[in-house]
Amino acid sequence: MNIVFVGTANGTARHRVEAMRRLGHKVSVVDPRPRWAATKFWRSYIFQTSAFGLQLSIAAHLEKQISAAQPDLIWVNQGEYMGPKPIQVLKARGSPLVCYLNDDPFAGGIRSRRFRNFRKVLTSYDLVSVVRDENEAEMRAAGARKVIRVRMSADEVAHAPFAINPDTPSPLKSDVSFIGTWFPERGPFLLTLVRAGVPLSIWGTNWEKAPEWEQLRPHFRGSALDPNHGYSEAVAWSKVSLGLLSKENRDTHTTRSIEIPAIGGLLCAERTKEHLTMYREDIEAVFWADADECARKCHALLADDSAREAIRLAGQRRALTSGYLNEAVIETILQAVPS
Repeated sequence: MNIVFVGTANGTARHRVEAMRRLGHKVSVVDPRPRWAATKFWRSYIFQTSAFGLQLSIAAHLEKQISAAQPDLIWVNQGEYMGPKPIQVLKARGSPLVCYLNDDPFAGGIRSRRFRNFRKVLTSYDLVSVVRDENEAEMRAAGARKVIRVRMSADEVAHAPFAINPDTPSPLKSDVSFIGTWFPERGPFLLTLVRAGVPLSIWGTNWEKAPEWEQLRPHFRGSALDPNHGYSEAVAWSKVSLGLLSKENRDTHTTRSIEIPAIGGLLCAERTKEHLTMYREDIEAVFWADADECARKCHALLADDSAREAIRLAGQRRALTSGYLNEAVIETILQAVPS
């Protein structure tokens, strides 16, 4: 299949592009932003305003990019600032139009502003793929033509099992790790762990903004990991890996929920209906209801090497064999495209 992928192919979006190619599809990536809009100022402006005032520029840029394309399918990644004019350009190609969303366009706050244009055009898509039960119902209520609900996914290559020799020294070794961006609810949570004596390591951006920064600073290991294998190495070298959710994004699972076990880490995450469906508690992953229970679970895991290893291996088997990876999810979406 000849697929035009409309979006910025970085991070997990790039993983999905590569997964499509592994499945045998020809994929052309089209960044909907004009080149001049790639500066820090314009990236922030587009993010904050849903590209207010830039719709004609985006439409003209898209027209130049895809005027000669003859795609079998157009896949829009997120589509948060693609309003009526840009979507009109895409629809003119006459190909099925699919939107994949892993953020929450109905969550309110800044996300609500980000997806203002998307909500204007959601009825234009032939298929919308979402990763939350709430979004599935909200899309249908808003008039979406067809909605499919999938899970977030890890990547077969980027998150492949990462082998380590535990007897080898590594600067990424840790007992309990959290890898992720600071959100307001995460500072108090991690501070509770620290105060409970959990040997914590933190990697991620914006942690200096946390009101708890001075107490968390001794546990901070850096804002970024090596872009090639740093994330996988840090997960593999951690005895316990925390999977924290975004309350603003109404998460009940995240890509970390699959990436951590797939790589070979032990997932220790919030007890949600989604997580309990994905993994058997205390057999394939460890769950908690609050920071105090999380601290107790971490201490118990660190004190029992054999139990920790059994859960880690069982969780990895579940993640790798249950359709939680990109290729299976993409196949599910493509099969659901109306003919």
